[in-house]
Amino acid sequence: MFKRGLAGALTRYRTIAWVVGVLLLLLTLVAMPLKYFGDNNIGVALVAPIHGWCYVLYLVAVGDLARRVQWTVSRILLVAISGTIPFLSFFMERQVRQWVHVPEEASPAQAR
Repeated sequence: MFKRGLAGALTRYRTIAWVVGVLLLLLTLVAMPLKYFGDNNIGVALVAPIHGWCYVLYLVAVGDLARRVQWTVSRILLVAISGTIPFLSFFMERQVRQWVHVPEEASPAQAR
């Protein structure tokens, strides 16, 4: 019943969700305080564009996964927005794993 490539789409989503989450935490907990309290703008200048481009990849991964499992628009928006709120992408990644059930491949012994 599952479309081919669902496991790969889920893996790509999970990977980019973690990358976006870590970059967002780095931006909000390290770079922004350094900018406003330490008068050092280099952290924001480096991390913000990287996070922005990774978020675009995150949206592509969300769209690919949503197309494969045929999510509703509200679920797509919920998952997409979770990449913009610190810590939420980690929780949403876990929730998406529960929503998307990828069947395990049968081992050669089971296939007989």
